[in-house]
Amino acid sequence: MEFLIANEQNIRLSVFISLLLIFASLEFISPLAKRRAARLSQWLTNISITVINTFAIRFILPIVAVGVSSYAAEHNYGLFNLINLGVWPTFILSLILLDVLIYGQHVMMHNVPFLWRLHRMHHTELGLDVTSAVRFHPLEIVVSMLIKMAFVLIMGIPIAAIIVFEIILNGLALFNHSNIKLPRPLEHLMRTLFITPEIHWIHHSEIVNETNSNYGFNLVIWDKIFGTYLDKPTLPYKDLRQGLSEFGFDKPLSVFELIISPFKNYPEEGKSK
Repeated sequence: MEFLIANEQNIRLSVFISLLLIFASLEFISPLAKRRAARLSQWLTNISITVINTFAIRFILPIVAVGVSSYAAEHNYGLFNLINLGVWPTFILSLILLDVLIYGQHVMMHNVPFLWRLHRMHHTELGLDVTSAVRFHPLEIVVSMLIKMAFVLIMGIPIAAIIVFEIILNGLALFNHSNIKLPRPLEHLMRTLFITPEIHWIHHSEIVNETNSNYGFNLVIWDKIFGTYLDKPTLPYKDLRQGLSEFGFDKPLSVFELIISPFKNYPEEGKSK
């Protein structure tokens, strides 16, 4: 754990790049559907957004969740710092609670009008690929981090659990956004526990009831418990159209258009909520 904490940035970056390249390679080998956007332009757009988000977090919130966790532990704030459950029970319970938090936050992003204006940028992707996992508006990233920081402080989530959870979250987000068709036995096995590409692709469908389903990023259990799980889309994956009607389906939006999108009104706005 000490090694993990001391080398957090290097470990997270190494895992992210490794999984990005692995899943991108698998998209060539076994795609779930035909690509809807040119790979180069899609990657340039989504990686550019990632760079902007990184600077936004560092500039606006220099003390992120790990820093809050350290502060809480030092000052004995938070439930887990007040109640000693033991290292491993606290660690495992923290991972589970963080995953519930991400699920609940995602549901909130779809149902609170202001937050939906931020989050809908993520749903403008006309065809998912592995880089779609990082396509979020900078203001949504800031809001998400504030929610996470508050939760970490209230619960006293340990630093190691935050780092491990972020590595898992980033890895599974890359996986379930990717354009990969798993072998049928593996798909059936994995979806009993995790969100697979076939499950998450439904969430990015243009059909409203499909967009408002399958909110999980890691574990599939929360969608099943709270009644938001959808097993399969209306159309076959090769015909499934992704995106939002108010943004159109003709061409991808530029980085500038994506950044200003929360502050503009579009025809049919609200129809996709």
